[in-house]
Amino acid sequence: VQLQASGGGLVQAGGSLRLSCEASGRTFSRYYMAWLRQPPGKEREFVASITWSGESSRYADSVKGRFTISRDDAKNTVNLRMNSLKPEDTAVYYCAAKPRTLGIGPATSGYDYWGQGTQVTVSS
Repeated sequence: VQLQASGGGLVQAGGSLRLSCEASGRTFSRYYMAWLRQPPGKEREFVASITWSGESSRYADSVKGRFTISRDDAKNTVNLRMNSLKPEDTAVYYCAAKPRTLGIGPATSGYDYWGQGTQVTVSS
């Protein structure tokens, strides 16, 4: 079971980035997928989550209206489109998979699988 995150980088405030998380190794229909992040010197925090079928999603208040989580069935991938980026979005971003029995609500624990993390840096 592997989650491979990619797409991080350095961007100016107001810019956009797209993160991708490719899942491999097993069927993830029993899991909700999520993105979390850990800003420098802070604890890990929830960003967004989506059901594997894509019919429902959740967002942290801090990213609502700016970030969009989506999935690509053909590529077994979950994406995070980040627009209007702010310096406070700077963090290491992780994708993770949580059993759907735990619900789609925002959470920083309960995830069975994690990607390796990708750095997003937003300059002012």
